[in-house]
Amino acid sequence: MAQYPIVPREGGNFSALNLTASTIVKASPGTAFRVNVTVAGTTTGALYDTNVIASAAASNLICVVPDIVGTTEIVWPCRTGIVFVPGTGQTASVSYS
Repeated sequence: MAQYPIVPREGGNFSALNLTASTIVKASPGTAFRVNVTVAGTTTGALYDTNVIASAAASNLICVVPDIVGTTEIVWPCRTGIVFVPGTGQTASVSYS
């Protein structure tokens, strides 16, 4: 056994940090765990189950991200990919696997 094995943990093994523009967080199937808003902005953001920014729509919406500083916790399997679209002026980070 390795001296310091990586132990699987709930909450995602990867992160996309300081997102201020529409971003493909993961272009293949995965799981979205948390969205942490660090700058509130003036409108809400959103997380989508898609791998193309232009395809982000109500039909593949995972969750609305509030326009306040804080963390939205979810555990949502995404069969296509993960796209984050921030609200106006919003900055956020996403944890995923």
